[in-house]
Amino acid sequence: MPARPSGNNKVKGAETMREKWITKEEIEHIAQLAHIELTEEEKEVFTEQFNRILEFFRKIDEVDAGSIPPMYHVLDIVNVYREDEVGETLPKEGVLENAPKKEERFFKSPRIV
Repeated sequence: MPARPSGNNKVKGAETMREKWITKEEIEHIAQLAHIELTEEEKEVFTEQFNRILEFFRKIDEVDAGSIPPMYHVLDIVNVYREDEVGETLPKEGVLENAPKKEERFFKSPRIV
């Protein structure tokens, strides 16, 4: 379990941000959904940290990447599946011989209602 932030873990520069995207009330809501209790100090720290992270995304959005094609995977790979080839099947008797419960030529499982 990650350690909770202490009072001296303030995010540098967070207090100078022009705009806040995440409010303390939203942090409280997230904590409630996660069933965790936060102190007032932790709420302040997490609010600053979330907003600092979003500030980094804002900087990334400023990059002109229009000429760069979209990338769906970091490695240049294509379909890695094997060819679907018809082969021999297992004999029914051999497959059923290790089944804990069977009925005629079928596996028997508990009823699910």
